[in-house]
Amino acid sequence: MSRSVSDRWRCPVRRDGRHGFHPGRLIAGVAVVVAAVVYLGDAGGAWDAPWFVGIPVVCGGLGLAGAVGTVAQAVRLRRRGADADAG
Repeated sequence: MSRSVSDRWRCPVRRDGRHGFHPGRLIAGVAVVVAAVVYLGDAGGAWDAPWFVGIPVVCGGLGLAGAVGTVAQAVRLRRRGADADAG
Protein backbone atom coordinates (compact mmCIF):
# COMPACT_ATOMS: atom_id res chain seq x y z
CA MET A 1 0.00 0.00 0.00
CA SER A 2 1.48 3.32 -1.08
CA ARG A 3 1.35 6.28 1.26
CA SER A 4 1.35 9.75 -0.17
CA VAL A 5 3.65 12.47 1.08
CA SER A 6 0.74 14.29 2.71
CA ASP A 7 -0.09 11.17 4.74
CA ARG A 8 3.46 10.95 6.05
CA TRP A 9 3.84 14.64 6.87
CA ARG A 10 0.64 15.42 8.69
CA CYS A 11 0.58 18.07 11.37
CA PRO A 12 0.42 16.47 14.83
CA VAL A 13 -2.88 18.12 15.76
CA ARG A 14 -5.71 16.34 17.48
CA ARG A 15 -8.01 14.64 15.01
CA ASP A 16 -11.21 16.07 16.48
CA GLY A 17 -10.12 19.59 15.52
CA ARG A 18 -10.06 20.92 19.08
CA HIS A 19 -7.03 22.38 20.79
CA GLY A 20 -6.45 22.42 24.51
CA PHE A 21 -6.89 25.61 26.50
CA HIS A 22 -3.58 27.08 27.72
CA PRO A 23 -4.27 29.78 30.32
CA GLY A 24 -0.57 30.59 30.75
CA ARG A 25 -0.27 31.58 27.10
CA LEU A 26 -3.37 33.73 27.44
CA ILE A 27 -1.93 35.59 30.43
CA ALA A 28 1.43 36.09 28.69
CA GLY A 29 -0.33 37.52 25.65
CA VAL A 30 -2.46 39.84 27.75
CA ALA A 31 0.63 41.13 29.59
CA VAL A 32 2.42 41.96 26.33
CA VAL A 33 -0.71 43.61 24.91
CA VAL A 34 -1.09 45.72 28.08
CA ALA A 35 2.52 46.88 27.78
CA ALA A 36 1.94 47.73 24.11
CA VAL A 37 -1.21 49.71 24.94
CA VAL A 38 0.64 51.65 27.64
CA TYR A 39 3.41 52.60 25.21
CA LEU A 40 0.95 53.39 22.40
CA GLY A 41 -1.01 55.64 24.74
CA ASP A 42 2.20 57.37 25.72
CA ALA A 43 3.24 57.80 22.09
CA GLY A 44 -0.18 59.11 21.13
CA GLY A 45 -0.19 61.68 23.90
CA ALA A 46 -3.07 60.19 25.87
CA TRP A 47 -0.92 59.90 29.01
CA ASP A 48 2.68 60.07 30.12
CA ALA A 49 4.18 56.70 31.03
CA PRO A 50 7.75 56.38 32.32
CA TRP A 51 10.07 54.35 30.06
CA PHE A 52 10.52 51.56 32.60
CA VAL A 53 6.82 50.79 33.13
CA GLY A 54 6.85 47.99 30.55
CA ILE A 55 9.53 45.98 32.34
CA PRO A 56 7.49 45.07 35.46
CA VAL A 57 4.32 44.62 33.41
CA VAL A 58 5.93 42.13 31.02
CA CYS A 59 8.09 40.39 33.66
CA GLY A 60 5.19 40.15 36.10
CA GLY A 61 2.90 38.86 33.38
CA LEU A 62 5.42 36.25 32.25
CA GLY A 63 6.02 35.15 35.84
CA LEU A 64 2.29 34.84 36.44
CA ALA A 65 1.89 33.01 33.13
CA GLY A 66 4.58 30.53 34.13
CA ALA A 67 2.92 29.85 37.47
CA VAL A 68 -0.52 29.44 35.88
CA GLY A 69 0.91 27.22 33.15
CA THR A 70 2.59 25.00 35.73
CA VAL A 71 -0.64 24.64 37.72
CA ALA A 72 -2.65 23.96 34.55
CA GLN A 73 -0.19 21.26 33.48
CA ALA A 74 -0.37 19.63 36.92
CA VAL A 75 -4.17 19.62 36.74
CA ARG A 76 -4.06 18.21 33.20
CA LEU A 77 -1.72 15.39 34.25
CA ARG A 78 -3.77 14.60 37.34
CA ARG A 79 -6.95 14.44 35.24
CA ARG A 80 -5.27 12.20 32.70
CA GLY A 81 -4.15 9.86 35.48
CA ALA A 82 -7.64 9.78 37.00
CA ASP A 83 -9.15 9.00 33.58
CA ALA A 84 -6.69 6.13 33.07
CA ASP A 85 -7.52 4.68 36.50
CA ALA A 86 -11.28 4.93 35.91
CA GLY A 87 -11.17 3.45 32.39
